[in-house]
Amino acid sequence: MKTEMLIGALVQDSSADWDFDRTVWVAMTSGSLIAGVIFFVGVGFRPDIAYATETIRFLFKFVVTVPLAIAAMAAMERAGRPGSSFGLPGWALGILPLILGCAVLVELIMVPESLWTSRLVGSNARVCLTLIPLLAMGPLACFLVALRRGAPTRPGLAGALAGLAASGIAATFYATNCIDDSPLFVATWYPIATSMVVATGYLAGCQLLKW
Repeated sequence: MKTEMLIGALVQDSSADWDFDRTVWVAMTSGSLIAGVIFFVGVGFRPDIAYATETIRFLFKFVVTVPLAIAAMAAMERAGRPGSSFGLPGWALGILPLILGCAVLVELIMVPESLWTSRLVGSNARVCLTLIPLLAMGPLACFLVALRRGAPTRPGLAGALAGLAASGIAATFYATNCIDDSPLFVATWYPIATSMVVATGYLAGCQLLKW
């Protein structure tokens, strides 16, 4: 290969990387805005939000949902590139369930056994299972469009990570409305709602992200 051809190929690869980076950032911003608009127009904060922000249980929800959204978006971006490893985002996604598990253990120690079931079931399980997937649909669509500009070698996994990232964004918004703050509730219903979006992302990825 001539030197000029090699330089031209490198420039094209660099431009493609920059274009994909920019597309992913646009998707993240657009997806978050769509979820935010739907949330504030149709849902809104819980009535006692001012009081809730002073409680540990309420704030802990964001210790889970915000890192989930950030780590999953980073992992999704890497999944859109051939041969990329997940690195720190992968470790973060693995640690988050442990953090949530520790919070559940603390809750079981601090709360009387007679209250375990009521804390787990809560009062908004159906709302949780409805709103998180609903709020996640906009971000998920944006992420799938962005990933089509990349080159995911495992389209199902890339789609699943897009669903996980979308769920993290949706859960962050929903957590400000949810009046069930117990880690028992969060560890039960949030993952169920998230798994619905992840499954949708996986199936969509298998169909839409194939080369």
